[in-house]
Amino acid sequence: PPAPYKHGRESTIYSINDDVSIIIILSAVDNTQSTTKSKAKMSDSEDYEYEYDESDQEAMDAGSGDEEDASFEYTDDEDNQNNDEGEVALENSYYNAKGERDSGEIDEARETFESVIRMEVEQNKKEAGVTATHPDDAMDVEVTSSKLLEPLAFHGPWSYKAVKQLVKLHLRSLDCDSAVKDYERLLRVASSPDAKISPNAVEKGVNNMLDRVASLINNSNSNSTSDTTSQQEALAQSIYDLTLKAFHPTSGIAPNERLWFKTNLKYGQLLYEMNETAKLQLVIKDLLVSSGQPTDILEGTTDSFSASSAMDSTSTGGTHVMEIAALQIQLYSRLKDTKKLRAAYHRAMSVRGGIPHPRTLALIQELGGKMHMSQRSFDEASQAFFQAFKSYDEAGDRSRLRCLKYLVMASMLHASSINPFDSHEARAHRDDPEIVAMTNLVQAFHNDDIKTFEKILNKNEGRIMDDEFVREHVADLLRTIRTQVIMRTIGPYTKIRLAKISKSLNGIPVEDVESLLVSLILDGKLNGRIDQVGGVLVKQAQGVADTGPSSADKPSGKKVDVGSVESRNTASIQRLVRALEHLTDSISNVGPKTTFHQQQVMM
Repeated sequence: PPAPYKHGRESTIYSINDDVSIIIILSAVDNTQSTTKSKAKMSDSEDYEYEYDESDQEAMDAGSGDEEDASFEYTDDEDNQNNDEGEVALENSYYNAKGERDSGEIDEARETFESVIRMEVEQNKKEAGVTATHPDDAMDVEVTSSKLLEPLAFHGPWSYKAVKQLVKLHLRSLDCDSAVKDYERLLRVASSPDAKISPNAVEKGVNNMLDRVASLINNSNSNSTSDTTSQQEALAQSIYDLTLKAFHPTSGIAPNERLWFKTNLKYGQLLYEMNETAKLQLVIKDLLVSSGQPTDILEGTTDSFSASSAMDSTSTGGTHVMEIAALQIQLYSRLKDTKKLRAAYHRAMSVRGGIPHPRTLALIQELGGKMHMSQRSFDEASQAFFQAFKSYDEAGDRSRLRCLKYLVMASMLHASSINPFDSHEARAHRDDPEIVAMTNLVQAFHNDDIKTFEKILNKNEGRIMDDEFVREHVADLLRTIRTQVIMRTIGPYTKIRLAKISKSLNGIPVEDVESLLVSLILDGKLNGRIDQVGGVLVKQAQGVADTGPSSADKPSGKKVDVGSVESRNTASIQRLVRALEHLTDSISNVGPKTTFHQQQVMM
């Protein structure tokens, strides 16, 4: 045997391997301690000799004492042994069923799981001294039962585990009716005091089931028939309805406000993905009522909401507000309700003290960025997309790449000279296959390389054009870079042909060039006029007044806020009037002067 090592004073351990050790107890023999030897003749041919310590002998003598005490202790041991045997039998049956499931014997696994439930119910009834059939311990639970969602008696933890496995089997085989039936039984078992299931275990099991149902719906949207999809959607709604009824804070069989709130949030997200906007509005209303918020998003102002929310400055209250706002923002974004969308976004961003999941915060910021894009507030959109990108990155969500694309697009539309990939958060993703095309697009944009820019868009490199939101803003992107190219092309000249500008813009029609030039003139970025007859742009020197100004154009002596919308619109209208007057003069002078204009134009 291997070398022993000492284990205390009176024992030695011989280690056979990592799993098995033999412990030999060596009694320390004291010279002063006497031993009693007894010999017993076992047969005619063999003698067996036994040696006992005094302590052993005393124990043996004590064991032969009071017979009543010995029989009482024996009865207790027998009961405990029976309980242990029953527990072992349940455990063995449960894991046998799981083995049958893993080996593909689905029908056999179902029967074995049902036998586990029956076995535990019988054991619990026997232990409780119940012999008659109890009305609440039925194996089959009908959805239309009069005792809908009432706890099931005599069902223990093994019944809970077995029913949970049955629900998983039904979901795997898409047996929707059986899945709803057994899920109801699962909720009734979980709420039973006999089951002794901890709230954390119940919450974990329910959340796993809801996630399975949601993934089933998401996976069926692309590769399932319409009938199958409708059945799965009905299954999902039934599962969520049962869960909400079971854990309702006031009327549920197992009130759990936290689980009820989380389930409602998941249900709302599922309804959004299923495009059930009417039901989603009802879910949002229930959430708002439970959290003490006004059901109408337009009630009051942002300041009044901030004042009222300051009273509930706990992180839980602020988190609930932001989670509900995320659902509202998704709903109003789909409904194209800009007014309510803006109100929901500002409400979410005004919360202080909330600690939502990074993915929830990223969703709010992403949709807020899209809202700013629709309002052509490209600078604010860039900031929102950047924050959404960082939040998705913190959550480890692949949606960060989508937000990075939106950030690049907003930055280009803002005509910012800052490259979004200069930040260390975005720099780590610039070599990602989905982002390389956007990197090249940004480089072409900053270099005013319109040929490369349009080539990337036309070839759909990196599947840029697969995103609907990007497609909506492609025209704005092209208009922005074409404007930059125009300003660079006309820079050195006072007069230039529109055809020359068209050539520098990859040969777009002259009509499109005129439209771009008119926009530049009206926006005050270009001081000049267009000779449509000669097809010429005539620039005016900076600081030189236009010829023939009208009285309306003369300064009134009042200080005007040049940055206000009204002042810019007024200035644009005035420039348009002057441009039309010059156009009228040019048309009236058509004739021999045309050759003069042609001689002054740069070839």
